[in-house]
Amino acid sequence: MFDKSGQLFAEAINYMPGGVNSPVRAFKAVGMDPIFIKKAQGAKLYDVDDNEYIDFIGSFGPLILGHSHPDVINTITDVAQDGTSYGAPNIYELELAKLICEAIPSIEKVRMVNSGTEATMSAIRLARAYTGRNKIVKFAGCYHGHADSFLIKAGSGLLTAGIPASPGVPANHAEHTLIAEFNDLSSVEKLFKEQRAEIAAVIVEPVAANMGLVLPELEFLQGLRKITELTGALLIFDEVITGFRLKYGGFQNICGVSPDLTTLGKIIGGGLPVGAYGGSREIMNLIAPEGEVYQAGTLSGNPLAMAAGITTLKLLQDPDIYDRLEVLTYLLTNRLKNVFEEKDLYYEINTLGSMFTIFFTEQTVTSYNDVMTSDTAKYAAFYQELFKNGVYFPPAQFETCFVSGAHELADIDKTVNAVQKALEKIL
Repeated sequence: MFDKSGQLFAEAINYMPGGVNSPVRAFKAVGMDPIFIKKAQGAKLYDVDDNEYIDFIGSFGPLILGHSHPDVINTITDVAQDGTSYGAPNIYELELAKLICEAIPSIEKVRMVNSGTEATMSAIRLARAYTGRNKIVKFAGCYHGHADSFLIKAGSGLLTAGIPASPGVPANHAEHTLIAEFNDLSSVEKLFKEQRAEIAAVIVEPVAANMGLVLPELEFLQGLRKITELTGALLIFDEVITGFRLKYGGFQNICGVSPDLTTLGKIIGGGLPVGAYGGSREIMNLIAPEGEVYQAGTLSGNPLAMAAGITTLKLLQDPDIYDRLEVLTYLLTNRLKNVFEEKDLYYEINTLGSMFTIFFTEQTVTSYNDVMTSDTAKYAAFYQELFKNGVYFPPAQFETCFVSGAHELADIDKTVNAVQKALEKIL
């Protein structure tokens, strides 16, 4: 069933660390070898052995419209005829910048980069320059990419692997990163009481999506805004995942909390490598060449990613898309809840908009500590059976599922049936 994937993986481990270019793709957390994808269309993935899967990863978030959306593909094809990269300004980066600034009121100027990691790393440098301070506050289980400052109690692949920090991160980098607890404002207040004059910024995923999906309490986000305003620190929303995922614009458009800086990625590139960070003119004017905070990138603002992002955002301006995504996700997760309850199996399903995570725990999941009560062995067994039945969830308990505009009711039916079969096998 997986002969070609097995052969390719056996070869890949000789040329790439772990045979992959990003750790979660190795499938170690679910006790499997990875599959190699040949193509994708709509809500479906097809591997090199011609197996079909209903995809609830969507490249870990960017593909809100589904794979190979014809308008996006046509845009990429058309623009590529005129070249793939210029190393010079182009009309597409200007148009995408305008769309982002119009959609997210807290962003008056934006700088395009090539990944979410690059965006968050650059935003932290800018915050330090603006405030003249060095320390940052991040939250246990929140993942902001693999820059040194963030690899302390991070989420995503590090959380899956149970690694609290990465070797190779200098001790003095770790000293500048303070850890608080998501949804626990008192843990933030304690840090500011002790080191107020040294804290440049608080960075947070306004909806935590890298330890599985953990929803914020509104009072928590409002409290972060109040603390940072009172102390002169900046508030950074990492909306690499949530930007344009839950609403046209950012989650900040929903919760009503306005950060000083915002980082974006994933959806704004239409499936191509992309990142961005933005904020007020006052802060962003510190960036070179206007100011002295240096950041550069050869492929930043490349015409392919910019044009794909423009087409994607214009399609997302139709509000019916978000309504449909939310309805599909509601139908799926509520039917899944019924299946779990019929099996009398402990679980928690967190859901928001077109995002959801199934946690194998008896706890209500609102924090990092709740997440860590999850039965990862049970998730692995569940995943393996689900996979056999043609449903592609994230190969780790601590990732988020995404519904796309390409999913249909038939996909929901097949997924529910696959979950029923999977649970029958593992009980």
